[in-house]
Amino acid sequence: MKSLKVVFLGTPEFAKTSLEAIHQSNHEVVGVVTVADKASGRGQKINQSPVKVYAAEHNIPVFQPEKLRNPEFLESLRALDADVFVVVAFRMMPKVLFEMPRMGTFNLHASLLPDYRGAAPINYAVINGEEKTGATTFFINEKIDEGNILLQEEINILPDENAGSLHDRLMEMGSKLVVKTLDGLVENAIEERPQPHVEHPKNAYKIFKEDTKINWDAPSKTVHQFILGMSPYPAAFTTLKIGDEEKGLKIYAGKFEIANHGKPAGTLEISKNSFKIYTQDGFYEPLELQLEGKKRMNIKDFLNGFRNFDEIKMA
Repeated sequence: MKSLKVVFLGTPEFAKTSLEAIHQSNHEVVGVVTVADKASGRGQKINQSPVKVYAAEHNIPVFQPEKLRNPEFLESLRALDADVFVVVAFRMMPKVLFEMPRMGTFNLHASLLPDYRGAAPINYAVINGEEKTGATTFFINEKIDEGNILLQEEINILPDENAGSLHDRLMEMGSKLVVKTLDGLVENAIEERPQPHVEHPKNAYKIFKEDTKINWDAPSKTVHQFILGMSPYPAAFTTLKIGDEEKGLKIYAGKFEIANHGKPAGTLEISKNSFKIYTQDGFYEPLELQLEGKKRMNIKDFLNGFRNFDEIKMA
């Protein structure tokens, strides 16, 4: 099989797995574009993206432009004479960049397009209680996640699966789909097709801090799916009042029951052996959680950290 010259654009672990799959395939990665190194944490340690770390370990040229329209950067990429650009978890790209390679630029997106266009497709598929999702490779155009589909593959969402577990399974599946797409393009065996028109496609907008607050007025199943869909990152939260202090409480996992209770939604019932928060139609019991200023722990260790349960209320 003929080999394609590929420039890879991506940043996080999800992207690194695809880069690794291409690098280990018949195709040649001639360059990698990723985010600039940045300082983070208390010691302001300089962090490199997983994609950069992999590229550096395998002597693949790395580009980290602040601006994707930078003429020197564009000239350097042009000089690589790549057949195709592959994008996985990167950022918005200008037309001058995605139109550069002769075969075009394709993206891997972690949903069955046209549903769940946007930044958080994995989270929203779980939050909405979908039974299946998948991955799509498609040619990039000027509209976000709306280009012609190349290949698509489905995956079942497991009962009580959280976003982290689904992320890891889609990461592996998606990396294979990327290589399959490259193989299909080189053999001219893929017929690209426009995305089907859907009147109201499901959206996967970027998640901000205020979007992660749990609504206890919702049905128990909805609360449960919301927590799973935010776990482990960015993590769903509620607020407790402990004495005179208000503290955020992240909840990563739990279970729910449907029950007639006659209590206002959001009512907290806590004791040495039990932690229940009442919902619209039952109650939710956190099993893994993290109080602001503390480490993540199981419910037993959390409850062992308190002596006076009467001073704990929902804020």
